[in-house]
Amino acid sequence: MSGFNRNNTYVAIMAGGIGSRFWPGSRVARPKQFLDILGVGKSLIQLTYERFLKLCPKENILIVTNGLYKDLVKEHLPDITDNQILCEPSRNNTAPCVAYTSFKLKSLNPDANFVIAPSDHIILKEDAFIDYLKQGLDFTAQNDALVTLGIKPSRPDTGYGYINYHSENDNGIHKVVQFREKPDLETAKTFLESGDYLWNAGIFLWNVNSITKAFQKHASEIYDILSVGHEHYNTASEQTFIDKKYPTTPSISIDYAIMEKADNVYTIPSEFGWSDLGTWASLHAEAPKDDKGNVINGQNVLAYDTSNCLVRVPADKLVVLKDMDDYIVIDEEDVLLIYPKSKEQEIKAITKEIKEKKGEVFL
Repeated sequence: MSGFNRNNTYVAIMAGGIGSRFWPGSRVARPKQFLDILGVGKSLIQLTYERFLKLCPKENILIVTNGLYKDLVKEHLPDITDNQILCEPSRNNTAPCVAYTSFKLKSLNPDANFVIAPSDHIILKEDAFIDYLKQGLDFTAQNDALVTLGIKPSRPDTGYGYINYHSENDNGIHKVVQFREKPDLETAKTFLESGDYLWNAGIFLWNVNSITKAFQKHASEIYDILSVGHEHYNTASEQTFIDKKYPTTPSISIDYAIMEKADNVYTIPSEFGWSDLGTWASLHAEAPKDDKGNVINGQNVLAYDTSNCLVRVPADKLVVLKDMDDYIVIDEEDVLLIYPKSKEQEIKAITKEIKEKKGEVFL
């Protein structure tokens, strides 16, 4: 196979998550990827889709989502056809999602070379991002390699997994030594000081033959369940096959199932203004702020002696704040959340308690 070829390049956008750390903005019925979180008039999934149009034709972009969100995908991305929407009948983490995508693409184009990426990240330097992807895809098109984009760390962050990589490289592509789980602060500081670690952004590149071979070797249970559907992929019977077989796959991430086991994993140290936008605090960190460090999304907010807050309220609601510092204020009409920004990691656990005490009506 030759190098980067736009027509053999595909993108699979993962858009099936609930985004529970963005509650109460992100709800089961309309998760954060379908929200205009940034206040720019477009949802995160629309921004992600438009970004990838710089890399491949629109017909080569797939959306992998939960079956609940098929209509939402079509509403937000009207150019996407039904065969470009992969509907998961169950939430089984990312490895089965990647396997399903890989077998479908292999059936469609045996030379397919593809990117798999989340639908809800911020990328400020889009041209640089596309250049890194082309560099990686050129490599994966010609090598039996699994590539992940690594982000050069700017701080000792404890919220990300890390990639330890060799300094020797082939045109900027480095062999991965190992993946490391989210560290404590002291460990994160040593990672940063060593210069041999990157943040794991969860953006992967490979050709269909390399990744399906990796599943056969390292995640044979998933391979055995989904590989037998070759006669169904890209036909009218695909969804019936997936609805029956997909829920029987193990629930496991692509990192655990493949990336931490394979010996042909590479990374590209990258800088393109990335944030995984995983929490309200990360949105506050990335968004434009007023002179008091506040991010205010609302037309009628009066803030007195208020600083470092994230405020998201309905446009027609008058909201008055006084003497608040480092808080999250989210008003979704039926739910009002006022919470210290420094304790926002508790929000995910709180949604579980709400489910137990109040049912799912507020989730």
